Amino acid sequence: MRSLPLPLALTARLTPVVVLACAGWAMSSGPLTETQDGTAAKDTRQTRSEEKTSDPSTTAVSKTYSAAPAPCTSMTAKTVAALVPGTKTAGKEIPSTDTSLRRTCSWNALKGYDYRWLDVSFELKESDDAAQSSYKERIAEKSGGGAVPGLGEAAYSVVNLTTQDKQQTREGVVIARVSNALVVVNYNGSDFETKKAPGTDEINKGAIKAAKEVVAALVAAKKG
Repeated sequence: MRSLPLPLALTARLTPVVVLACAGWAMSSGPLTETQDGTAAKDTRQTRSEEKTSDPSTTAVSKTYSAAPAPCTSMTAKTVAALVPGTKTAGKEIPSTDTSLRRTCSWNALKGYDYRWLDVSFELKESDDAAQSSYKERIAEKSGGGAVPGLGEAAYSVVNLTTQDKQQTREGVVIARVSNALVVVNYNGSDFETKKAPGTDEINKGAIKAAKEVVAALVAAKKG
């Protein structure tokens, strides 16, 4: 709390006392009280230096992940072919303004009348706390889902159904956090013949399967 200013009269009365006190301090703790080799001044400078070094604000934050691995090789060709029939399993990496912070790979294909789309992303944050904060914000925006046990340090899955021009699309999203990294999987599908969408269970299980392989690839990249 900020101290209130002293009344002028009281300040005037205290000024001579302060001056005398300062003079007394200068006489008792000035250069005459130091040893000839300046030990007192040296100790003071050393203490201040140690305090500055131990200041938490000057300590660098260590990051488990400082670079995002290649997303297009984060899943096996078998898994990609099962989730997105008819696609080129090599995938296509989406251009990023900073690949050290975010990398995304995409697969999509239309086989007959069935359409599938899969995106997987690595997002790196400055610290574990920053990643945790971003994770909480993401899952708050996508309410209605639930936790995915055993995936990363925390994981969340949600499935939603949308309809446009009588065509249904069902999308599953999985968000997982591993230290200062986020893994985000988007998986959706449509049937252009029936105009119906795949079942919730199919999309949810597919998104979680992809997320498990991508998280495993992230962990393996760190060990390597």
